[in-house]
Amino acid sequence: MLGFRRLMREALAEDVGQGDITTKSTVSKEARCRVRLVAKQTGVLSGIEVFRAVFDLLTARVRHWEALEDGALFVTGDRVAGFEANTAAVLTGERLALNFVQHLSGVATVTRQYVEAVKGLDARICDTRKTTPLMRALEKEAVIHGGGTNHRFALFDGVLIKENHIVAAGGVRAAVEKAIRGTHHLMKVGIEVTNLTELKEALAAGADSILLDNMSLEEMARAVKLTAKHKVILEASGNVTLERVRAIAETGVHYISVGALTHSAPSVDLSLLIENV
Repeated sequence: MLGFRRLMREALAEDVGQGDITTKSTVSKEARCRVRLVAKQTGVLSGIEVFRAVFDLLTARVRHWEALEDGALFVTGDRVAGFEANTAAVLTGERLALNFVQHLSGVATVTRQYVEAVKGLDARICDTRKTTPLMRALEKEAVIHGGGTNHRFALFDGVLIKENHIVAAGGVRAAVEKAIRGTHHLMKVGIEVTNLTELKEALAAGADSILLDNMSLEEMARAVKLTAKHKVILEASGNVTLERVRAIAETGVHYISVGALTHSAPSVDLSLLIENV
């Protein structure tokens, strides 16, 4: 993943600073240990490469590395990873390595729950830009590991006209028409609408993708019927929960975007255990 090692270095600098005083005062520089990363709950793995990178950056001289692959399902008691390394480096990097793999596995695990909830239907679960600053690439990769799909990565790689763009542009139709004129013919134009009147305006203006924002199930079902003869992608967004997501998928929308995949995923409980060599 491009740039993630720089992120690791900055995170280590934040946590270690001038040095790990506790480890330096209690552990020999030459000591080595065996390490086990153990699952304390069921989940989906993501971030194992980042986990390993923390110890490599600390020159832990990792040997005998074994680990599950990202996207793997684990249950309580499973050994997610095992290796031998320098003890001081392991103790210094332990918390940071766990922070990353626990958070990213949390994203993957929640994503898998949403994907399973709509199993058998055509709708796909996707993420949003509601990500942790500087961790978007890792979090979006975690969504993939959980079986979801990615929305646009950032502002530079897709057009999505939101509520405030519509106000600034002078309305739905004006916003879509301006976006079409302002982009090349290979780029799709998406717009967020809040009711069926705006949906019809967006269709008439030539939108390629329409995001149905906080609509009721009945409105979404009507939107699907209204667009049946149009080559337009429908995405549902807003008020999406695990309890409600299947009903949303049953309306016939193509995508369901869920900000909670990244901004509210609880960390998976993993424990790092060592024993002296």
